[in-house]
Amino acid sequence: MGTNGAAVRARGWGWRHAGRSAWAVRDLDLDVEPGERILLLGASGAGKSTLLHALAGVLGGEDEGETQGSLLLDGALPEAERGRAGLLLQDPDSQVILSRVGDDVAFGCENLRVPRDEIWRRVPLALADVGLALPLDHPTSELSGGQKQRLALAGVLAMRPGLLLLDEPTANLDPEGVREVRDAVGRVTETTGATLIVVEHRVDVWRDLVDRVVVLAPGGGVLAEGPPDEVLGREGARLAESGVWVTDELPATLRRPGTRTGDALLEADGLAVARVAGRPVASGIDLALVAGTALAVTGPNGAGKSTLGLTLAGLLKPAGGDLRTTASLARGAGPAPHAWRSRELLTRIGTVFQDPEHQFLAPTVRRELEVGPAALRLPVSEIAERVDSLLDRLRLSGLADANPFTLSGGEKRRLSVATVLATRPDVLVLDEPTFGQDSRTWRELVGILAELLDDGAAVVAVTHDTLLVRALAGRELRLTAPPTPSAPTVAVPSGSRR
Repeated sequence: MGTNGAAVRARGWGWRHAGRSAWAVRDLDLDVEPGERILLLGASGAGKSTLLHALAGVLGGEDEGETQGSLLLDGALPEAERGRAGLLLQDPDSQVILSRVGDDVAFGCENLRVPRDEIWRRVPLALADVGLALPLDHPTSELSGGQKQRLALAGVLAMRPGLLLLDEPTANLDPEGVREVRDAVGRVTETTGATLIVVEHRVDVWRDLVDRVVVLAPGGGVLAEGPPDEVLGREGARLAESGVWVTDELPATLRRPGTRTGDALLEADGLAVARVAGRPVASGIDLALVAGTALAVTGPNGAGKSTLGLTLAGLLKPAGGDLRTTASLARGAGPAPHAWRSRELLTRIGTVFQDPEHQFLAPTVRRELEVGPAALRLPVSEIAERVDSLLDRLRLSGLADANPFTLSGGEKRRLSVATVLATRPDVLVLDEPTFGQDSRTWRELVGILAELLDDGAAVVAVTHDTLLVRALAGRELRLTAPPTPSAPTVAVPSGSRR
């Protein structure tokens, strides 16, 4: 094993975002030894991502927020040690910088002034480690969300950091991708001796790889810490009550898929879908979406799941075949949803994007929730009633005046779902709706979707969450992966910047 690991020391450390009354993290005392592997747990909004950003030295200055106590990386302030830590963000889109896969992986190494020959030795190895078998000149614009997640991780691994900070690294990956990424991280930390701090709501993925579990308390400080089996055994009930996924068991109180049949709302025959005109990513799709039922769209990364979701939602034109709405959904708007105006979509088909930030428009959480109902010209009293109910049920009341972009990943996801629920559409198309949720917020979110199904709405969920499929989906449409392009080679792409 190498000796590259960084040391972390926190004493009374805390951070409060500018304009917020509550602290994101407070009164944190923590020591992490070089080479130690930590699984960082806690309820949604407990400050896990904030701590990772601080350790990477990218949290911001005095204009971004207020700090207390001390947080040191190898005895120095993290912002003075940038490059010592490698951070994988919750949103992989924000880490895709360059237009070609190979260049993007090489970008971090270049900034660290790694010699050219060594960069191009590391790049294909990092891509192979994360299971992204693509040519080095493959366009990053054509990657799925899960593929971007792997690409971003490859870029971090190629840097060989002393502190590896991973924020929900497997959340948007298919089961094979989860195993590949976990095993790749294990190999890299074993080979380099790097210190690892990984945030993941689902414990089982990392339980056997880490040395210690640290659970952040929502009100500040550490709720529990120690070896995984010891902490999860001794504190299991208390951790589960706080929202930690101690086990991947389906809550018994949730609605199971029923046999109810209603009116067909959306039908497809031989449907083909594409992000780029003339280049379908999935075809030959037949489906009927029925009121009161949920359809889970599953399959490996890059199979076209998100593209299908956007097509069903009327936001992309079909690349082939037939997609039509029935009269009960169209209500005079025409049979082709991609031809509808935005106002016609509002109460008919609501969409939650894979990246929640892509749909935020307003400066506060409350005003974000008011956008849709206001566009429908609902009475002020009804708008307030809908918004207050959603804020309460999705545990966002304390963030009503916060800027949506300052929320945690799980909070952003709940807000993005809530913005669609506020207009009460007949069909909901949700891309990874349970991403970043602790066990409590997961139950509340899925419970709301179950109520909508009982009221006659239909749900399409693009997801890797097997618990969600078991809880709600009456049908599962599994897409298959397209043919794999030729694997990356060591040669520098033609026309490279280097």
